[in-house]
Amino acid sequence: MSIAIRTAVAAVIALAIAPAAQAHRSWLAPSATVLSGAEPWVTVDGAVSNTLFYPDHVAMRLDGLKAIGPDGAPVPIQNGSTGKYRSTFDLQLKTPGTYKISNASEGMSASYKLGGETKRWRGSAADFATAIPKDATEVQASSSARRVETFVTSGAPSTGALKVTGKGLELEPITHPNDLVASEKARFKLLADGKPASDVEVEVVLGATRYRAKGQEFKVKTGADGVFEVKWPEPGMYWIEASVRGQDPSGLARNSGYAATFEVLPD
Repeated sequence: MSIAIRTAVAAVIALAIAPAAQAHRSWLAPSATVLSGAEPWVTVDGAVSNTLFYPDHVAMRLDGLKAIGPDGAPVPIQNGSTGKYRSTFDLQLKTPGTYKISNASEGMSASYKLGGETKRWRGSAADFATAIPKDATEVQASSSARRVETFVTSGAPSTGALKVTGKGLELEPITHPNDLVASEKARFKLLADGKPASDVEVEVVLGATRYRAKGQEFKVKTGADGVFEVKWPEPGMYWIEASVRGQDPSGLARNSGYAATFEVLPD
């Protein structure tokens, strides 16, 4: 089978959702981001919604959910549950330091013609080679990856959980994600497959604006080194989002997205 792989619209898979400009936003919202006391607990909600941090569309699937502890090792997720509009789970912070909570997905989508009829498929990269019929024509395919994150800290902040995987679009904090203060600039580095993602637009949105006419919302761009700066206009829970399109080494179109929730404290 001869398959011509060209740029195609990425599939909506697991966590992959419409870009922020299309209203639906995917998020993880912890009940607290900075905690104290012995072995505290945090509850996290996950959803895809029109209004940030108010579940009103669909629940986030938890298939790719993972929590990393201060030592860089996985930490068990407890009491996971998925309802109509949101998923929820608990995390016990047994060790002092910072934890990273991520929900990641990766897959492929394709369209092709068979017997004069257009067909569509989506699934894992491992299944792609055998999923498309040998006599299919006009095959178009793309891969898609998305990561949604948040960060919580028990006691003093640490950096062991903040290491990146080198896969897809990721955030490498320069300013600690649980040490953000209104009116002070924060700096982060955006990476695509472990390399600086330059000239990428990052959207910054103040959430929990259900009872406001319009919340704070603006965009910044990464530099050549992938670094971008954000000056938070006021305290609150913020959501950031970025996406990039490119090709993998084989020439396959690749679309990657990243979103994260941060709490910004008063001065």
